[in-house]
Amino acid sequence: HGLCSNTTVKSLDLKGNNLRTVGAEALGKLLRQNKSIRRLILEWNSLGVWEEGFSFFCQGLGANNFLQRLDLRNNQINHQGAGELAVALKQNASLQELDLRWNNIGLLGGRALLNCLHSNKTLKRLELAGNNVPSDILKAVEQAMDHNQDRQTILSETQNRAYILSKEVLSLKDEKTKQFLDLMDTIDKQREEIARNGRMSAARVSQLQEALDEQHSIMNSLKAKLQMTEAALALSEQKVHNLGELLNATKQEQTSMAERHFTELQQQKQEGADREGRLLRDLSAASEKNLLLRNQVDELEKKCKVQQDQLFQVKQDLTNTTAELKLRAVQAEERLEMEKRRFKQSLEDMESLRVKEVDHMTQHIEASERSMQDRIQRLEAIRIALEEELSQVKAAALTERGQAEEELIKVRNQARLEEQQRLEHLEEKLRLMTESRDEAQNCYLKQKQMVAETQAKVNQLSLHADGLRRRLEELQQDLNSKEEEKVTEVNKVKVELQEQIGHLQAERTAQDGLREKIAALERQLKALSSNHREALLDKEGEISMLLEKLRMKEADISRMREEEAQRASFLQNAIMAYVQGSPLGTHSSRK
Repeated sequence: HGLCSNTTVKSLDLKGNNLRTVGAEALGKLLRQNKSIRRLILEWNSLGVWEEGFSFFCQGLGANNFLQRLDLRNNQINHQGAGELAVALKQNASLQELDLRWNNIGLLGGRALLNCLHSNKTLKRLELAGNNVPSDILKAVEQAMDHNQDRQTILSETQNRAYILSKEVLSLKDEKTKQFLDLMDTIDKQREEIARNGRMSAARVSQLQEALDEQHSIMNSLKAKLQMTEAALALSEQKVHNLGELLNATKQEQTSMAERHFTELQQQKQEGADREGRLLRDLSAASEKNLLLRNQVDELEKKCKVQQDQLFQVKQDLTNTTAELKLRAVQAEERLEMEKRRFKQSLEDMESLRVKEVDHMTQHIEASERSMQDRIQRLEAIRIALEEELSQVKAAALTERGQAEEELIKVRNQARLEEQQRLEHLEEKLRLMTESRDEAQNCYLKQKQMVAETQAKVNQLSLHADGLRRRLEELQQDLNSKEEEKVTEVNKVKVELQEQIGHLQAERTAQDGLREKIAALERQLKALSSNHREALLDKEGEISMLLEKLRMKEADISRMREEEAQRASFLQNAIMAYVQGSPLGTHSSRK
């Protein structure tokens, strides 16, 4: 009663205590409730004297799933007690060693224990010496013990292999997730760089537009100045007309002087008309140039809009690629889970097939037990030969297993080398990408310098325009005093306007060059995005190759297991056919 709830005692020795019915019942209760005892020694007691108490003890043993070693030597157990033990061993799944030496089990008890060993697959050691059990049954029990040991070793090996494979799969998953996260980080960084470049390009475009607006304002001011000069010319024409009237009044007094003045006035009129024609021509040329400049500005705005659309498309492509990568990763994980489920189902099917084969073998052995008792003495030599063949077959199987394990190690090493090479290739690609990024940054800095230079030029032009305004004011003052100096000043203004127009055209060519550089940078960005896509596709191909290798390895393992099962079934069928077809079987049937 004290040990039923105890959880620390692992070994219990009750040797030589003359335990009988009450003690057997108490021990059965203990085995039902205790979950910590692994070793129980009951040597030199009398547990098998009373059948009811020993049956209760056997029921407790059948319900226990924690006991591993049980010593029942010298307990007066008969063939009925052995039958109860056989029923308990069919239910028990933890006992590994059972010592029944020096009891009264006999032939019937030995058969019952041999029959229970077909369903019990955990018992590794069963001692039956000193129980009047025939030698053929003892050898059969030893063979069953060997079979259980081999089976447990195979199961432990398969479990270890499955555990190792699961670890490798988890490590591969972790590596792939790390690589995927690294790629996502690089893509995010590139997105941020693209957004920054887009912002900077938009700022540049806005600055260029502001410069163009300033140039438009300068042109409008120049147009206003030209209008003022035209008004001054009209005033001069009115003055000339007044002088003509004065000359007509003085004709009566001095005809000769009038004729001279008339000729001089005609010459002046012709010169004024020529000057007016030249001014009109210059104005028409300036208006045409203004129209060309407006058209160019419209074209530049259209190009900016196209570039913005292209940037938006690039962003959409990046989002689509990230979504596709996530979907592919989810699909790969689902495939791995499906393969695990298939592997588990195959293992369960193999276990069910083995159970069916064992049941079939038990039926055949029960049918042939009666005929085998007389034949076993004559077939000992034959059995020894067969056991040697079995040992050879086991050695061959072990060698094949060693070869298979060596092949698996080679395949793993090759896979690791391939992964290392691929990682080095990817690192080289990343290094090249960083170099290209640095080159793009250098180009960007150069473009910044060019923009600063253009801004300085625009400031110089604005200062120059202010100087021109002052000069025009001085010219207006001089026009009131001297008409002849006005003509020379107008020519100077035309020359200066032509120089300014040339400067503006040079600045526009520089702006076109800057826009071409921006387009080249956008092409480089597109190339970088395409390279990233190719790298992602390569990664997906590597993942698919690894999955195929895992499938091939699982198929090889299942094939090896099927071959081992077939070899065992072939050997068992050969033994049964040889025993049934031997002359001993015919002799016993005649008797």
